[in-house]
Amino acid sequence: MAEMTAIYTRQAQLSDLDQIMTMIDAAKALLKKDGSPQWQDGHPDREMMTKDIQVGDCYVLVVGKQVAGTATLMVTPDPCYAEIDGAWLKPDQPYATVHRLALAADFRGQHLSDFFMSNLLSLAYEKGLRQVRIDTHMLNQRLQHLAQKFDFVYCGVIKVADVIDPNRNAYELDF
Repeated sequence: MAEMTAIYTRQAQLSDLDQIMTMIDAAKALLKKDGSPQWQDGHPDREMMTKDIQVGDCYVLVVGKQVAGTATLMVTPDPCYAEIDGAWLKPDQPYATVHRLALAADFRGQHLSDFFMSNLLSLAYEKGLRQVRIDTHMLNQRLQHLAQKFDFVYCGVIKVADVIDPNRNAYELDF
């Protein structure tokens, strides 16, 4: 029988920051290669990720003993979601937001984003939230595919603080 490796999600620590930034930088390069302008304006940067860790919103996916992914799970309202060209499924309900999802280059192609998203949804549920939102650039096919796999519903377009292209497709999951 094949041996399984432990795969789990935990809160990130400042000691993870260098690995997190390596994953973020690799994801920026991948997005650029894919033709997406998302994350090409310098963000997310080290300062942003440090803040996410310090407030307890940054999580890492661990495979065996290696940090394989990073994401931010915000449980406070995202100001960018206040206005949408479209409509949220449940605009008056509290929600969590998944931001800054990235996998280490060595772990791509193993469907680990599925594990990670499932874990992030479980964390949101555990925190009492039944709506989860996510946004991505219209050219980021990878995240759009992940959102569709998890039954996120396209709700419209929001604007984010991105000097290159602020438009983002916005999705919501009601569970």
